[in-house]
Amino acid sequence: MDISDCSFSELSYSKLFTTYINDFDKLRSFYSYNPLSKQDVQQKAERVSGFVDRDKLIDALNDFHSKLGISGTQSDQIKKLSKNNALAVVTGQQLGMYGGPVFTIYKTLTTIALARKYEQELNTPVVPVFWMADEDHDFEEIAWSGILGRQDYIKVKLNQEGANKPVAFEKLDDSVEAFREAIKSEMFETDFSEKLWDLIDSHYQAGKSHGEAFAGFINELFAEEGLLIAGSNHKGLKNLVANDLAKSISSADEVFEAIESKSAELESLFHRQVMNGDSNLFYLNEDSERIKIHREGEQWTADDQKWTTKELVSLIQESPERFSPNVFLRPVIQDRLFPTLGYVAGPGELAYYGQMRALYELFDMEMPLIIPRYTATIIESGIDRILEKLPFKVCEYAKRIEDLESAYVEQTDNVDIEEVFSEWKNDLEKAAEKPLKVIDEIDPTLDGTVGKTVAGFENELNKLKGKVYRSIKQQEETQLKRIEKIKINLFPDGGLQERAVSPVYFMNKYGTDIWHNMLQEMTEQGVDLSKHHLIKL
Repeated sequence: MDISDCSFSELSYSKLFTTYINDFDKLRSFYSYNPLSKQDVQQKAERVSGFVDRDKLIDALNDFHSKLGISGTQSDQIKKLSKNNALAVVTGQQLGMYGGPVFTIYKTLTTIALARKYEQELNTPVVPVFWMADEDHDFEEIAWSGILGRQDYIKVKLNQEGANKPVAFEKLDDSVEAFREAIKSEMFETDFSEKLWDLIDSHYQAGKSHGEAFAGFINELFAEEGLLIAGSNHKGLKNLVANDLAKSISSADEVFEAIESKSAELESLFHRQVMNGDSNLFYLNEDSERIKIHREGEQWTADDQKWTTKELVSLIQESPERFSPNVFLRPVIQDRLFPTLGYVAGPGELAYYGQMRALYELFDMEMPLIIPRYTATIIESGIDRILEKLPFKVCEYAKRIEDLESAYVEQTDNVDIEEVFSEWKNDLEKAAEKPLKVIDEIDPTLDGTVGKTVAGFENELNKLKGKVYRSIKQQEETQLKRIEKIKINLFPDGGLQERAVSPVYFMNKYGTDIWHNMLQEMTEQGVDLSKHHLIKL
């Protein structure tokens, strides 16, 4: 792998994100620690506290993994986490089909690489944890995969409707077969295809839940790298955080103000990533539907369910598994469960963490390191070859295709063909003046023949000029097609490749161990999180 980079400012990253990377001190009031500072990492490692009873956590995690069918591969890491001085580097993501977009993989690689790095630097056990967002219920958001197909980028959707349940509950039905064939038909058969489909089919099959399929898939890719998988969609884990779920209701005014104070401050300087609401909990009804809880004074409602504050707090304490945290409460729950040194976040997550510092403090906790994930664009050899034939830098292809085409045509228009041939014609006419005079003195009757000869020169020049124009047009068409192809591969669907393309596309072409190789490269070169990486395969 040949790894180069470009700055975040050249791409579609927010001002908040680029400031976080390049000028962290401007954001000190929103985040507790600078993750790119070795001193801050050391300081946070010494201050990790506030998480649940470790023995109870270990028991719950063992049961969680047993129910997912992956407990055998996780036992060593769970034992490691049971040590009193063990820390965790955590990341998380929705349960996308076939692992979701490839940035899910980059998040995971970052988490594993940093856990190893911190373990060595801090001389303490550090466990990488993948937190499945297994209670999200936006089924449409996760039921797709993007492929750089035979002709274009395509987004294949799973022809299945969600039931407003946590996605982890949703069962894959027979439509998974049609989804599989649609993906497979867009990818060329390679030496790695059979192994890849054996891996996918062992997890994504009708009758399995999305939670089982996703956990099994991620586990198979990264179990040998020491990754632990977790999530809150489990009664035992919910029991451990029942007090925090209840506090989000009993201290609702303080919770709202804690979030709002930082959100408003952040919005005045940058932007507010997530809107604040009157509640940070969802209720799971008898059909396991995930329903937003709303507040009206001292009354709380979820569809036809109604409670007073006291009743709702009591119900949460009795049956915490019936309640689910939202985007603000989920990190608090996660870091209550784990001794979290740092959380590996995407740019959007990093932004909403900036709204949460006072919320952590309200729950008597301290925000962990919020670590920007590794970001990358993979440049395949076929794309690399045609990149060399065009005048644009890689990151310039983030622009609109129309702007790229216009910029290219403007460059080719710098040569004025009409002027070139006009000057050539004038030069020929001047060059013909002397021989014409000599011939006329020798034999005036040859004037007609001489005129035809000169006219023939001009006709040939006009023919040549037409060929030059046709050649330019052909070259432009070829280059414009190359521009389109590069744009589709590097910035499909108008955005970053990592947000659009499924990891299975690359695994099919380069083998299922591609991520192991990338992790090895990251480990050897160091985990540079300050730039967007360009990886040539």
